Amino acid sequence: MAFWLLAACGDNTMSDVNDQVQLSGQIQLTDLDALKAAGIGTIINNRPDGEAADQPSSAEVEAKALALGMRYFYVPVSPRGITEENVADMRAALDQAEGGIFAYCRTGNRSGIVLAAANAAL
Repeated sequence: MAFWLLAACGDNTMSDVNDQVQLSGQIQLTDLDALKAAGIGTIINNRPDGEAADQPSSAEVEAKALALGMRYFYVPVSPRGITEENVADMRAALDQAEGGIFAYCRTGNRSGIVLAAANAAL
């Protein structure tokens, strides 16, 4: 199944890519409850751990997502650019996703770029 990039956000607001995929900048653990209530079933974290002091770790987000019954994938993309491994890992995450998909990084831009590359790899 392809997920085509229609829009990406460069601020901390959520942007619909299509009816199944949304992108955003950094989220906090408390945001996961609202995402679950909005029908998101899969979280994809594209932000490497330790980029900012106020950023929850991948392990923290994963634990909360799993406790809420959501799927979680950690596909960290360096600010220096995406790699072939990032594209393959994103494609695998999309293939295994359940329900609505929410991907995030610092601003949403890296998530949008790796999503587009994963779609092009089909």
